[in-house]
Amino acid sequence: MAGSTLGTIFKITTWGESHGPALGVVIDGCPSGLSLDESQIQQFLNRRKPGQTAIATPRKEDDCVKILSGIFEGKTTGAPISMMVENTSQRSHDYSQISSCYRPGHADFTFDEKYGFRDYRGGGRSSGRETIGRVAAGAVASLILGQLGITLTTYTRSIGPITIDPLRFDPSCILSTPTAMPDPIASKEAEEYLKEAMASFDSVGGTIECQVHGLPSGLGDPVFEKLDANLAKAFLSVGAVKAFEIGEGCNASQLKGSENNDGFCIQEGKITKRTNHSGGTLGGISDGSPLLLRAHVKPTPSIFSEQQTVNANKEEVSIKIKGRHDPIIVPRAVVVVEAMTALTLLDALLLNMTAKLDSVRTFYGK
Repeated sequence: MAGSTLGTIFKITTWGESHGPALGVVIDGCPSGLSLDESQIQQFLNRRKPGQTAIATPRKEDDCVKILSGIFEGKTTGAPISMMVENTSQRSHDYSQISSCYRPGHADFTFDEKYGFRDYRGGGRSSGRETIGRVAAGAVASLILGQLGITLTTYTRSIGPITIDPLRFDPSCILSTPTAMPDPIASKEAEEYLKEAMASFDSVGGTIECQVHGLPSGLGDPVFEKLDANLAKAFLSVGAVKAFEIGEGCNASQLKGSENNDGFCIQEGKITKRTNHSGGTLGGISDGSPLLLRAHVKPTPSIFSEQQTVNANKEEVSIKIKGRHDPIIVPRAVVVVEAMTALTLLDALLLNMTAKLDSVRTFYGK
């Protein structure tokens, strides 16, 4: 099975299945000398682990990470870093009823068509638990970005029809509200909306927004390796994400050029933009403005209402899905989006070191 590796210099490969013994990631290309221990990784994994709020799956997993290689005396060695999280709360029998049926909204049918089999115990590689490896690797990337003065702020922007009010934006609420919204009033409204959906055995979607500050200009290339194109690929590789936006995003199609263009000016002797409708890139290359990224996440496909489907014998049947599932994916996916952003940006930064001969000369003191 191809397609489990991301990156060029800072390269990650995730492994494992949702109901297998463990999941994890191997990072290749991490510079040596980074102070790193399991507690730093655990902080990120705790943001995505299940069973923490009333609006998350009741599946209880500690998601404790173990670093297996690439660390000596508390610092990275430059060798591959392997990290593992054991599965401890699988209930595979919950999925036995759908072993021969294709769940609506899931990858069951397409996986079967491609590989001639599927792991019906929670989806296998198609499960949201695969993102454990991404988050663990993203934690490492974020630590490196932090040392370069680059910060990421990621949060739930909307749940169903309820959107945060920018005038009430409070980043301290991201980790304290069950919705990961930086607006406590909108969070309460969203929680009520979710309760109604859960009462009717339904699920809800939403949007995740990520702001990146401190990113230098010049990252990305103008054709196939555009920074925004690589960010879009990273976002859309997350199973539940159905659309990606940067800056004005879809709204740009409704604006005039005079409204959407960002005029330039000089501030403190530097060239900058008066506005940031483009969202931090121009021509696929970062322009030094904050990145503004957005992921649109579909409703959880596993719902407890009766649904119509077919089985492997091509018979039309109805099913009621059992198991433990999130009524909304968004709050736990916030850190996944943050991780994918960090991974993409760090790889772009490392690649950019060879873009100019002057940079190579500077590095080697010539």
